[in-house]
Amino acid sequence: MPKFAANLTMLFNELDFLDRFEAAAKAGFKGVEYLFPYAWKAEELAERLDRAGLVQVLHNLPAGDWAAGERGIACHPDRVGEFQDGVGRAVEYALTLGCRQLNCLAGIVPAGVPVEKAHETFVANLRFAAAKLEEASIRLLVEPINTFDIPGFYLNRTDQAAALLDEVGSDNLFIQYDIYHAQRMEGELANTIAAHLPRIAHMQLADNPGRHEPGTGEINWRFLFQHIDRLGYTGWIGCEYKPAAATEAGLGWIADLAPRH
Repeated sequence: MPKFAANLTMLFNELDFLDRFEAAAKAGFKGVEYLFPYAWKAEELAERLDRAGLVQVLHNLPAGDWAAGERGIACHPDRVGEFQDGVGRAVEYALTLGCRQLNCLAGIVPAGVPVEKAHETFVANLRFAAAKLEEASIRLLVEPINTFDIPGFYLNRTDQAAALLDEVGSDNLFIQYDIYHAQRMEGELANTIAAHLPRIAHMQLADNPGRHEPGTGEINWRFLFQHIDRLGYTGWIGCEYKPAAATEAGLGWIADLAPRH
């Protein structure tokens, strides 16, 4: 059956961030992910993981000024040095946290920058990051994100991500497949996952509309989880959704909708 990881950026957000690790473990999660670890000392986060008996499944490379609306800088031609420095910082955190995969957010194409230049920058940055992460035995992921939630985001479809992997040409670059973003941009979830499964290293979920927990929207989760299970996917699925009410009150979907053996 799928392995679900709690996204601590969005779940248990009624608690202080550092208290969410214990809450996730008590709720039955074995792994966690979150957007960024950089506001805390890596050793402090590692201690929380160890105390709760959790696996750090994923976090993102530094992505610019998030509070100011930046959503990644990997396609920004004037930020290459900052991006490369961020790769080094992310690797340091990942090694301390035991995290074996990092996600790279492409970012919003800057005003006045030709799409061709943004693409060229993104490809070069991914080649750099994939090589640096491979040296540390860490996988690099890229994530298509829907342009309804983030207008102007450069990478937004699964086939675009697959073509990007071909162009970068690294064996250490994979797709992070977010079911919510994919549903909004392209639908056809079952066939798309099946077609690209060898290149999908991580999945995330939320229902649509609303980005709440499975069972609150239009996606047929019982079928989709069974389909993913039949395909033999063995990676994690990050629960990156906005709880419709309190987090624990909405966790019944796991028992109701996920396959059991």
